[in-house]
Amino acid sequence: MPPVFRASGHAMFSLIDTHAHLDQLEDIEGAVQRARAAGVAAIIAVGMNQFSNYHVYKLAREHRGYVYPAFGIHPWAIEKGELEDTFEFIRAHFGDCVAVGEIGLDYWIKKDKKIQQEVFCRLLEAAGEKGKPISTHSRGSYEDVFQLVQEYGIKEAVFHWYSGPLEIVERIVESGYFVSATPAVEYSEKHRAVIEMAPLENLLLETDCPVKYKDVKSEPATLEVTLREVAKLKKADPADVARITTENARRIFRL
Repeated sequence: MPPVFRASGHAMFSLIDTHAHLDQLEDIEGAVQRARAAGVAAIIAVGMNQFSNYHVYKLAREHRGYVYPAFGIHPWAIEKGELEDTFEFIRAHFGDCVAVGEIGLDYWIKKDKKIQQEVFCRLLEAAGEKGKPISTHSRGSYEDVFQLVQEYGIKEAVFHWYSGPLEIVERIVESGYFVSATPAVEYSEKHRAVIEMAPLENLLLETDCPVKYKDVKSEPATLEVTLREVAKLKKADPADVARITTENARRIFRL
């Protein structure tokens, strides 16, 4: 039986953190223990580069059946010197990951857009060939990321912490893709608008830890904040939000 989150001393929920940079936490083992105690039934640990992909791979082996790895190359972490080695690691370990991510484009940073696009397209092609879901980063590049995901025939995609145009949310939902909510849904107007618009059937919950929200560093155990705020925004029973988003996560990541 999976662990559950106990809210206000009575309701009990099972939750899945669908996007965590677990390897970046200072106290990883403590964070895993606290997540279990808080009712987090599984953690999707996403990679960013050669080092973090290997690290989340090790963490998943150490916490088999609880931590699940996703391997990727984050646009912030593109380093020409290690690209081929990173691609080779991802190709060699496709059977060990539940998704390709975190991958995507970021037009707010000073990284060559053409190189970002080349890396993203190579990863999309590989994910499509292997039938793997993807977890995308799309800051300032919402239209391009969506279009490329479509062009490469990706059937299962998560638009992580999506805060872009609502017309693209409509297309994400129509395509059967997902958007993921973070604790920023408590105060980010753009993120709130997206989560309010997307049906629960197209939503996932995440922390993106160790990101700070209101100066408080997150970890998987703080997924309860995301659940609480999504439930308030959607005017829904937290139990329903937990059940539906957890079912969504189990389905897309085949947990």
